[in-house]
Amino acid sequence: MTSLGPWIPLESNPEVFNKWAKRAGLVTKRDEFGDVYGLDDELLAIVPKPTKAVILLFPDVPEAKAHQKEENERIARDGQPHLDPTVFYVKQTIGNACGTIALIHALANSDVTWAPGSALHNWIVECHDRTPEERAKLLESRPLFADIHAETAQEGQSAPNINTDLHFVCFVAAPDADIRKVAAGEQSPTDAAAQTEGDGDTGMRLVELDGRRPGPIDHGVCKDLLKDVANLVKERYLTQTESVYFSLMALGPPLE
Repeated sequence: MTSLGPWIPLESNPEVFNKWAKRAGLVTKRDEFGDVYGLDDELLAIVPKPTKAVILLFPDVPEAKAHQKEENERIARDGQPHLDPTVFYVKQTIGNACGTIALIHALANSDVTWAPGSALHNWIVECHDRTPEERAKLLESRPLFADIHAETAQEGQSAPNINTDLHFVCFVAAPDADIRKVAAGEQSPTDAAAQTEGDGDTGMRLVELDGRRPGPIDHGVCKDLLKDVANLVKERYLTQTESVYFSLMALGPPLE
């Protein structure tokens, strides 16, 4: 972690995240964050489509940390051959900044509209050829983002608390690495097709972005981003704790 003191955690509240994003230059008339009220199909169906990213808040309990450790070791050992290397990822080096990091991951990996001169969009462009660690340093060096975070953290419905065991992560759908290679002329379509995972392979991958992890995590074929995240939360996160402090937000068109 950086020598900078921890920030005040953001509240898992679409209004807070939309204020942050708008102040940094997102055109929220086109895309905004909205609540996901449950994991059942009926509740997922009312979320405006297309879903461009999903942000999850979950309890950072020992069971979750143990699973992450095992997953990190597996990835270090086996690699992630289908992971798109162009996915935008930044390390979290500031305490309690996970909400801002998740927001950045959502916007940087989505087709959204930016206002002219957007500070966040300019920062993302500047970070293009940088490492995740270098991007974190650039984020630390921009007081504007710290100011926006501090202002929006004070605007939630609950009293700010610097001591929290809750953590934000982001999920996006990204092209299979082989698709990228074909588009770049580095691989033939025939060779790419031979490496698919069967008839259900859509050519898209479900990718988790957590600034505290070594890098992005490939969770396999993505057929429907919102439903796939809901299934992952049910299968993995909800089985690790009895805590009720879970919430989901989706980035997509405004609710009409």
